[in-house]
Amino acid sequence: MLSRIREVLSGINISIPMMNIPRVGPAEIVDILIVSFIVYFVMKWIRQTRAWSLLKGIFIILVIWAAAWIFNLITVLWVMENALTMGLVVVVILFQPELRNALEQIGRGKFLSLTSKGEGKTRISVHTVNEVIKAVTEMSFARTGALIVMEREVPLGEHEQTGIALDASVSSQLLINIFKDKTPLHDGAVIIKNNRITAATCILPLTSVEIGSKYGTRHRAAVGISEVSDALVIVVSEETGLISIAEEGQFIKNRSENQLREKLLASSEGEKNGIIKSVRSQIKKGSGKSNA
Repeated sequence: MLSRIREVLSGINISIPMMNIPRVGPAEIVDILIVSFIVYFVMKWIRQTRAWSLLKGIFIILVIWAAAWIFNLITVLWVMENALTMGLVVVVILFQPELRNALEQIGRGKFLSLTSKGEGKTRISVHTVNEVIKAVTEMSFARTGALIVMEREVPLGEHEQTGIALDASVSSQLLINIFKDKTPLHDGAVIIKNNRITAATCILPLTSVEIGSKYGTRHRAAVGISEVSDALVIVVSEETGLISIAEEGQFIKNRSENQLREKLLASSEGEKNGIIKSVRSQIKKGSGKSNA
């Protein structure tokens, strides 16, 4: 064993060549920036997905492989060399959802948004915000389960096709009737697109991320659709009546009516005409009166 380590160390030839600093021009700077951005994006994606566990597993395998090479463990080296030949294919198969999500995030990047100059971007109207909040508040009080998906830039056509097409104007009465228990359309999600209810009873993908044992399929579907799109998803719990939001794969629990209104207005036409500021001032005035 010691002879093997000495052999490895003796094979390492460290030599310091003459300092030869290459010329750094604009092309080299751009090249470094591109590589840095790619490395940063990959590392950020790895930390937010199951690939982080995979990376730790690969590191452990490399440590074992290095130990087997140093101690000349022929059988272990043979097994690992044959296993690694199929490793890339296995990784692509196992992490196909994560890879697809990463490519979709690249397509939704700020760089592409700047080049498109905001074309095709859908803003939620203030009327839609008010009707949705009214419906969600009443369903929360009555403990009626609901799942509302509000489309933004990423199209949800493939998920609309899993439900029943409606193409109706957004109203609180219609939303409440859709999610009323034992009605034909209450099971599944409602998709709102271009300020119209386009489909109901839609089937959404479920997230593989653990969000808590007390949350059921409706909440897992809300997080799942937010992982594969930039949609804003509102969930009303049937058991507790609590309102939650799913956005960009994040699950935000227990939102109040004022918090929900401010969140929706941030993505609505009201952002351009100062409605958010007036709503915030009204919220502060209301809280001040209640404290008094």
